[in-house]
Amino acid sequence: MKNSFFLIYLLTISIGCAQEKKQTHADEIEAYQYEMNVYYSDKKTSPLKKNDLKSFKHLDFFPTDESFRIVATFERTPNEIPFEMQTSTDRLPIYTQYGIATFTINGKELSLRLYQSQSSALDPDYDGHLFVPFNDLTNGNETYDAGRYIDLSIPEANTIVIDFNKSYNPYCAYNDRYSCPIPPRENNLDVEIKAGVLAFGEH
Repeated sequence: MKNSFFLIYLLTISIGCAQEKKQTHADEIEAYQYEMNVYYSDKKTSPLKKNDLKSFKHLDFFPTDESFRIVATFERTPNEIPFEMQTSTDRLPIYTQYGIATFTINGKELSLRLYQSQSSALDPDYDGHLFVPFNDLTNGNETYDAGRYIDLSIPEANTIVIDFNKSYNPYCAYNDRYSCPIPPRENNLDVEIKAGVLAFGEH
């Protein structure tokens, strides 16, 4: 889960700045992308291989598109049984489905399962964190072929904002030494999500 925790930090910064300065959505995403690039360019935090880090300038993103900032219906799914999520290695982290988000894109009704890591649930710093791995029809073309992730916070109401402009790659997209969760089949979206980070180089 370390490869997604830093996104929570970036999300907090982006939201805080947006509230303080009344930023537009485009400003918020620009700040978010800047923080991501700072993180990836720092040798202390970057998942990049040494050779890639030497030549790294910035990540590539789709143009910001506010239509991919979705207000979804949120349904909690209590009493779900914890399960082992498949990863790119033999590691099997334990997750629980926390809820289901339902929304519409291009006239299609879609849904995503939102998961909570068992280790996160026991950590007071991350117990409000939801993990959303997903695939869409851009995989293997414009985006990483093994899917992307979004980090969300547990909402108080029955709606949740999913901003695909903040979707990001697993660390495995940059370096094969990492172990990354594979999006469950239930989170395959039959649409192109042309928002968020693009595929990286030849990885």
